[in-house]
Amino acid sequence: MRLAKLLTTACLVTAAYAGANTANAAQCGNTSAGFASWVDEFKSEAAGNGVSAGVLNKAFSGVSYNTATIRADRGQKSFKLSFEQFMQKRGGNAIISRGKGMKKNNAALLSKIEQKYGVPAGPLLAIWGMETGFGGFLGNEHTLSAVATLAYDCRRSDYFTDQLYAALQLVANNSLSTTARGAAHGEIGQTQFLPRNVVKFGVDGDGDRRIDLVHSKADALASTANFLRGSGWRAGAGYQPGEPNFAALSQWNAATVYQKAIAHIGARIDE
Repeated sequence: MRLAKLLTTACLVTAAYAGANTANAAQCGNTSAGFASWVDEFKSEAAGNGVSAGVLNKAFSGVSYNTATIRADRGQKSFKLSFEQFMQKRGGNAIISRGKGMKKNNAALLSKIEQKYGVPAGPLLAIWGMETGFGGFLGNEHTLSAVATLAYDCRRSDYFTDQLYAALQLVANNSLSTTARGAAHGEIGQTQFLPRNVVKFGVDGDGDRRIDLVHSKADALASTANFLRGSGWRAGAGYQPGEPNFAALSQWNAATVYQKAIAHIGARIDE
C-alpha cells in the first residue's frame, strides 16, 4: 500500500467531499445482503454531491463487503480488559523496551518533531508501538472495502460515511491506491490514521514534498504529533490522567484503557 501526495494538493478539500449532503443517504444494513444495492445508492448520492464518475468507478472497482472488518468491529474485547490485562495482552512492556531504543536511534527526528509540534517522544513512540509494532505490521485488509463496509453497516454509518468521502478525496488526489491494504477499520500507515485524519493532519515530516504515512516514519510520527496538537496538546504540559494533555490522547482512541496504556508507556519511554 502506498500513500503519497504532493504538498501543493495536500490542503485542497473539495466542497463536494467536505460538504456532502447526507439527507438522502443510502440505506444502511447489518448483513452482506444489501451491500451491492447500498454501493449503487451511495455512488448516486456521491455523484449528486459532486464526486466524479471516474473517481467513483475507480474507487469502487475492487470494493466488496468485508466480513473480517465487521468481525473486528464487533470483537474489540481487549478494550474491556483491566489496565494490567490490557498491557499484558498488547505487549506493553515490550513496547516500552523497544521504544527506549527507538527514542535513542531517532533522537534527531523526535527532537525536531517536538520543537515544531510540542509533543515529546514518549507518547508518539507509544502510539507507534501500540498500533503497528513500530511499523512492523500495518494490516492486510483492503482499505476501501473496509471503509465502505463500515459506512454501509448501521452501527456507525454516519461516521464512516464521512471517512469514505475522505477516502474518495485521497483517491481523487492519487494519494490512496485502490488496491491499498491496511487495518480492519480502514486505518492507514505506521500509526494508523483513518482517511479523514489523513486529510486533516497528514504532514510531510521528512521534507521530500510528499506525505507517505506508510513508508516514511518521519511523516507518520510528524502527522501523529500534528493530530495531537490539533486535539489540544499543550507543549510542556503533562499527559498522564488528570493532566492537561491526557484529553488530547483521548482523541486518538476512545477506549479509556488504551488511553491510560499510551500515557503509561509514553512516560516510561520518556524517563
